[in-house]
Order: sequence, then C-alpha cells, then structure tokens
Amino acid sequence: MTMAPENTEQIPMSQYWNTPTGDPQDPSYAGYPGQTPTPPPPPPSGKGQKGEPRPRRRLAETAGVALLAAVLASGGTYALTQTSNNGSAVAVQSSSTTANPAANTSPTVSQSNAAAPDWSAVAKAVSPSVVSINVTTQQGGDAGSGVVFDASGHILTNNHVVADAAGNNQATLTVTLADGTTYAATIVGTDPSTDLAIIKLTNGPSDLTPITLGDSSALSVGDPVMAIGNPLGLSGTVTTGIVSALNRPVSTGPAEQAPQDGQGPQGNQTQSDAVVTNAIQTSAAINPGNSGGALVNGKGELVGINSSIASLGQSSSGSQSGNIGIGFAIPIKEAKSIANQLITSGKAEHAFLGVSSRDTTITDGSAKRAGAQIVSVVSGTPAAKAGLKVGDVITEVNGEPVDSAIALVGQVRELAAGDQAQLTVFRGGAKQTIDVTLAVKPDSNN
Repeated sequence: MTMAPENTEQIPMSQYWNTPTGDPQDPSYAGYPGQTPTPPPPPPSGKGQKGEPRPRRRLAETAGVALLAAVLASGGTYALTQTSNNGSAVAVQSSSTTANPAANTSPTVSQSNAAAPDWSAVAKAVSPSVVSINVTTQQGGDAGSGVVFDASGHILTNNHVVADAAGNNQATLTVTLADGTTYAATIVGTDPSTDLAIIKLTNGPSDLTPITLGDSSALSVGDPVMAIGNPLGLSGTVTTGIVSALNRPVSTGPAEQAPQDGQGPQGNQTQSDAVVTNAIQTSAAINPGNSGGALVNGKGELVGINSSIASLGQSSSGSQSGNIGIGFAIPIKEAKSIANQLITSGKAEHAFLGVSSRDTTITDGSAKRAGAQIVSVVSGTPAAKAGLKVGDVITEVNGEPVDSAIALVGQVRELAAGDQAQLTVFRGGAKQTIDVTLAVKPDSNN
C-alpha cells in the first residue's frame, strides 16, 4: 500500500461505502456498483514547489476487509509538469487538435487510436483550463484544484476546497492559472450536498480558456481518462487511467460534524453532513490536491470533477494513505447543472423523492437480490403521490440497479427536480413498475 507523504494532510471524510452492510437512509434521495479493470501504463510525472495545506484530523477508520474509507482529495498547490509519450503505442500514433473558436473553449483532440490516446496532446489542450486554488485563514491554509468554466472567470471546484473561505472575512481566496499568474477570487455559490462550488476571479484576464464540456453519460467502463490537478503541491500534474466503474455510490461528509456511524439518532443518514455522489470511479492516480480538478476523456473533454479517493487507512504516524488506484469524480452532467444554477442564483435545487429507506435483501425467484426498503413515506411528496408504501423494496431507478439505501440516494440525487423516474419495486414478493415525478427538495431538508 502506498502511503501519502507524512507532511501532506488531507481533509477527512466519512466512510466510502463499497459493500453496504449498515442501514444508511435518506428521506429525499437515491447509485450502484461496477467493476475495476486493470489500469493502463503509468502517466507523465510532475515536479515543483510544495504548498502548505492545513492539517486536520481524520474521522473514518477502515471497518473490515471489504470496507474502504474515503477521504477528500484536498491540499497541495503549485508546480510545473512536463509530459512525454510513453511507449511505442503512443509514440507512433498521430493526433490533431481542433480549436473551438465560437465557444472560445479548450481545443479537442482527434485521436487516431481511441484505445491508446496521445496523452501529450490531451495535456497540452486541457492544462490551460485547470487552475490551482488556495485558501488562507488565521488557522492555516487549504488548497485544491478547479477548472475554468466560462470566459467570465467562473471557476468550478469542490465545495470542500473553498469551504473555509465561505463567510469568513479574514480568509484569502486566490486562483493561480496555468501560466503562473495569480488572481484574487470570491465565492459565487456553494452546494455542500453535492460538494460543488463556483468561485469567480476578481479582474481576471480576458483571454481565459474555458474547458470543453463532454458527456459523462456516454462513458463506458474501460474508457481511458486523464486526471489533471495539483496533487501534493504539484500543480499541472496529469495522471492517466481508465473508467473503473460508473454510478458508484460514494458517501462522504465532514469529520467535525458527521456521526461516527454516518447515521442519525433513528438510523437516518444526516443529510446536512453527508455528500452522496453517483460517482465515476477511475484508476487514474488521484491524491490530496486533486479535488476540484478535471477528469477528461481522450478528446480532452471534461467528463468529471475529481472529488475523493479511497484509502485503506492511516500510517503509524497518523498521516493519510494516498492513492491506491480508486478515485471518484462527480459526473459533469450533474456538475454542469449545479454550476449553472450557482452562477445564476447562488444556490442549487435538488430532486426530492420523499422516503426513508434501509438496506435489505429480498427473494427474487430462486435468487437473492439486494435493494432499498422503504421505512417511511412523507405525506404529500412525490413518493406518496406515486403510491409507494412502507415495506416496498426499490431495486432499480430508470433501469439502473439500486442495491442499498445509499444507492437510492445517489440515483435520485443525480436527477433533477421535475424529472420522471421509473422505479422497479418489489411489494409482497411481486415485482412491479411505478412512475414518479420528482419534486424540488424543500429547504427544510437541505
């Protein structure tokens, strides 16, 4: 197991949940697992000056051999990275870049071999659109990554990267572009429940290069991807890998507030603490400082915002372990929707189902099947209007598997208010389909 350097601290999170065994619940929302193929050859390396992220304590410990603890990949700034072709498969192929003058966004890369992309061309195209973010407070400093979202200077990043600057007049928030220039920035809006935030450069340059947005719903397990960010203080670092799984339910939350077992007094997951993401899992190396950075496909299109990593535990000195080839990114489909709302109004709306659920296993013919069993239905909510009942077991949302309560949260959270969802439900041993139109999550549940 590779451990993170002892002088590099990470912002802690609650446990990443791989094989559900507890009873996490959520009265409003709803993910599913995938596979982990073998990663491709190692990526280019980076070298540079280290930042000074602020130390914090870690909350979650590993619970059993099948359980991983997820930690927010935060911390780390500045540095320069050189890239080179790696291996004959890349060296002999040709690629070309196509500019997008109308949108003034980063160029896309046309690959001659999609299975073995020219990552040097991708890094060159995308790197100008990835930035370093630094927060300095009286208590210390935090750092992470971000992407240039538009030419107006809006930067998309993780909420946990800039959380210490929110409402803190003593905090300093700065953004360093790929060319080394640094600008002050302000927070436009944050959305803790999805761990996303928008900040804006103060008097930023007029020649910013917004990143080209891709389609995360078009990803397949095994697709090659590149992560770009500022891990361990090395800005502009690129790492490559593949999509290891899609729609992976990942639950995280701040160590200072989340209950020890990740549940509230009645077994309900604490919504104000927990971040539930129907995430892209990737084997591309992601380390502290990658948070808020870009996950791009072989064309250089943004498909995800890197947000968290899985860890096997802590070293004997108490430092967090680093990359083990299991990283998670927020799909750009969800991130784009939240970002646009934050830019427009400073806040984001979320889909609402209106149930609490728990993990269960049911009999489906001669087989057993995991699902999310409804333990309460809130009156007047979409769930109640659709006829969902206590005891119903949800096993699919829009044809995608739901094998736990946290998976149900991830599935619903990925959708938008007003979306119609088709639920596969087992009631009294009989399978049926129930259509439900999701509503806007009430403020009282935020």
